[in-house]
Amino acid sequence: MRDIMSNLKRIETKEKVRYLLWAKSAGRCQFEGCNLPLYKDNHTQIEMNFAEVAHIIGQGKKGPRSCEELKQDEEYINDISNLMLLCPKDHKLIDENPDIYDQDILRKMKETHEFFIKLATEKIYEKRSNVIIYSGRIGSFQPLINFTDARKAMFPDYFPADSYPLELGMYGNMTSDNEQEFWKQQVKNLELQFKNKVEHILENNNGVNHYSIFAFAPIPLLIKLGSLIPDHYLAQIYQLKREPQSWEWQPDPKEFDFNIDEPKEGFKTVALNLSLSADIENQRIYDTLKSDDISIWKMESVETEFPKNDHLRGKGQLSLFSRYFRKLLNNIKIIHGQNTSLHVFPAIPLAYAVEIGRVRQPKADMPLVIYDQNNKTGGFVPALTID
Repeated sequence: MRDIMSNLKRIETKEKVRYLLWAKSAGRCQFEGCNLPLYKDNHTQIEMNFAEVAHIIGQGKKGPRSCEELKQDEEYINDISNLMLLCPKDHKLIDENPDIYDQDILRKMKETHEFFIKLATEKIYEKRSNVIIYSGRIGSFQPLINFTDARKAMFPDYFPADSYPLELGMYGNMTSDNEQEFWKQQVKNLELQFKNKVEHILENNNGVNHYSIFAFAPIPLLIKLGSLIPDHYLAQIYQLKREPQSWEWQPDPKEFDFNIDEPKEGFKTVALNLSLSADIENQRIYDTLKSDDISIWKMESVETEFPKNDHLRGKGQLSLFSRYFRKLLNNIKIIHGQNTSLHVFPAIPLAYAVEIGRVRQPKADMPLVIYDQNNKTGGFVPALTID
């Protein structure tokens, strides 16, 4: 196998500089947007040297981005400040297009890459987080949550505590979500997987007391998942955005809030209309429960510059929702009593659903009967109860 540094010796770069460049780049291509590992083939995973060392200011009169004042200064030309570690494709790209990739652009790429490598490797222990991934079929759609996307969304606030996530999922189920058996099976499946994969970590604490939750499944099951990780455990829930499609948190909208409508009359049957990502008409709740004698509470999201079905952009919104919902549950309990079941009709973002399960206090709050919108039945169906 070719000496790992053979092409570096050809330009007479000092050995300590070569090693330092590999260390600062973490053995990855420093071209912006590439980040390819240069110590292995990305397809076969065979480990060998695929790196090339590129000069920002080239050697000699004909070198790319050559500089008249520095063409004879080999000490500077081969200094680490003038070198980048690149894959062969990007090395060829920058050297054959020096007008596009001038020295300012390349220095910015190098500085940014090395800054993030430094950031990623400093104090990583304190920022470790147990990654929980839960994906489940919604109708005929089976979402896939990529661990690489999850790591990217966590950075730089947190880093995975392990090389693999704590992965939960709905697999091999033959029943349809319009059947009551579907919900019984999936609740049991979630509870068993959680017990086998996550519960011992919650109880024994593997030295990491933080959890990063990435979940895409039917809303009732997401609420159930949240109830298994109550809010006395430190956790960050992530939301998949539609535009741009990403799990990464965006800046909060400039203005956002929630409205709460209280019922005018008190009935024995109590319902909660959560019209946060879509509008639910109260009449649909009357039709589902087959009664007009219902006290309906309603929570709505105030419009932002984003569509209602993609309004959850930032962590600040999720935090605000948590405070509103905690207060809302308490007010409903005070008026209607702790033992009254609350019928919940949700049209909400994924992260809100998990947060609902987390903020509910199992010993203090009323039971939640969660409904699911099902196109096959043409309306809401009772899915599960959190009691």
